[in-house]
Amino acid sequence: QVQLVESGGGSVQAGDSLRLSCAASGRTFSMSWFRQAPGKEREFVALTGWHDRTTVYAESVEGRFTISKDSAKNTVYLQMNSLKPEDTAVYYCAGGSRYSFNPRDYTSWGQGTQVSVSA
Repeated sequence: QVQLVESGGGSVQAGDSLRLSCAASGRTFSMSWFRQAPGKEREFVALTGWHDRTTVYAESVEGRFTISKDSAKNTVYLQMNSLKPEDTAVYYCAGGSRYSFNPRDYTSWGQGTQVSVSA
């Protein structure tokens, strides 16, 4: 199983930026970010792949978040700009065998990192 470790979360004010990192012990086909707020289901945020520059974003973050990767470091990033209180959640990176919005299609998960955005 590929090990994933997220970092970079924190507590910020609305309008601020954060960059999350996901360090991977190996490569899966796809890498995605999900988030989960208290009492809510896990929500797709963004995806990419190691083999190309394909990116897909949830409508709620389109234009504000950017997923990227550093292949030499086996690390995936989520740059989050113009943060809003509704972005508050635990953010997880995940690896899977195909592009998917469904968390059930991902077999490797990080431990999560908390992002809190105050108004």
